[in-house]
Amino acid sequence: MGVINGQDYINRIDQLNNEIWLDGKRMEGKISEHPAFKGIMKTKASLYDMQHDPALKNMMTFQATETGEPIGLSYLQPKTKEDLFKRRRMTELWARQTFGMMGRSPDYLNTVIMSFAAAAPLLRGRDKCFPENIESLYKLAKANDLSFAHTFVTPQVNRSQGYFESSDDPISAKVVDRNPDGIVIKGARLLATQGGMTDEVLVYSTPKFLFDENEAYAFSIPSNTKGLKFICRESFSLGDSTFNYPLSARFEEMDTIVVFDHVLVPWNRVFFYDNPEAAADFFAQCGFNPFALHQVVTRQIVKTEFILGLAELLVSSINVSEYQHIQEKMSEIIVGLETMKALLEKAENDSDLDQWGVLRPSIYPLHAAINMFPKIYPRFTEIIQKIGASGMISLPTEHDFDSPIRKDLEQYLQSANQNAINRVKIFRLAWDLTMSPFGTRQMQYERYFFGDPIRLAGSLYHSYPKDDYVNQVNHFLEIRKDK
Repeated sequence: MGVINGQDYINRIDQLNNEIWLDGKRMEGKISEHPAFKGIMKTKASLYDMQHDPALKNMMTFQATETGEPIGLSYLQPKTKEDLFKRRRMTELWARQTFGMMGRSPDYLNTVIMSFAAAAPLLRGRDKCFPENIESLYKLAKANDLSFAHTFVTPQVNRSQGYFESSDDPISAKVVDRNPDGIVIKGARLLATQGGMTDEVLVYSTPKFLFDENEAYAFSIPSNTKGLKFICRESFSLGDSTFNYPLSARFEEMDTIVVFDHVLVPWNRVFFYDNPEAAADFFAQCGFNPFALHQVVTRQIVKTEFILGLAELLVSSINVSEYQHIQEKMSEIIVGLETMKALLEKAENDSDLDQWGVLRPSIYPLHAAINMFPKIYPRFTEIIQKIGASGMISLPTEHDFDSPIRKDLEQYLQSANQNAINRVKIFRLAWDLTMSPFGTRQMQYERYFFGDPIRLAGSLYHSYPKDDYVNQVNHFLEIRKDK
């Protein structure tokens, strides 16, 4: 089959009838018609439709060698720099469709599945490991253009370093049984963005969470697997009006808690289990980090470009470009944008083949970018708020402009170079990006997108190759290693 279109995606998810809970009620009917999901699913469908656009098809897909079918480029295992550039261009196309606001566009998890499959040989011959199942999932995902949610995070019961869960009734999802049919999972996982609106859920226990072998597992299962439920947070989609809610009406992704109530994971879906060493080795040595970060940084660049465009619209609409503090603030965004672009280019230019012949982007520039962005993104939102100032607060709605007070609004809300409607559109966009529930969630999401920023900084410090620089200083000071 190969690439699907938007209607294929919507029909498939509607038919799954996943167990989704929102505001104390189990969702009934088609998820694509529910107010909390219809906006993002329509947007996601538009991404799949782009794969069939004759003008974009060659930039969005590649041809499967086995079947000749068109496959989404995010599944391509790059062998050359041109392959890597193709992957980036495809990610840019999808990111520009969502202005970088969709953190879990399909290419993110497609990239993860691709990187896992490329490194599957790492698990060959190891106890309780099934690399062939990773490779099979990769083939299945490519052939059917599957969509994935994922969960790597355990519940925040006790974050102290010495905490060890010993409850008989697991809180963090664990293997509670192994039988001839598969492993049985009981407990919960956090932060499955788009949980319930994808074909599959990818579950992986990252090394920092491995306290015992019962938590050392990885698998992918259909979202409608028996015993699997998705508990949603409050929806930040405040209405259908794209005038009032230009971002949240389209891009509110929803985050969920995933509950496993004695969920049976068939053996042919298990990647590994009861093997903490294999879990740690696989996560450290597979291409997950460089490839996922390559996608993430590409999206964040597109998002920063959008922020710069919005900020300049605010500046010009109220005619404040002559002020030096405004120029300084705008320059902050420009410096952040150009730095992110440079780091991405360096990652691609310094890419290298791994032991399986897959070209990986250089990890250190990407780690630098992912350490920087959680600091600069909140600053960007603050800059938008400060430029907009009080204009961010008194904002009429679409209905106000369709009412008898329209003449008042047109008179009193015009700006230096915009009529009232356009000025309000610009300021409502700024509000939705930085002050609405959607906007504040975006800021928190970017702060923790790839994990705790302090741990990310520590990881970069410990992994970065510093010996050559130390040796330069030792040589200058004539300090010998044996002293």
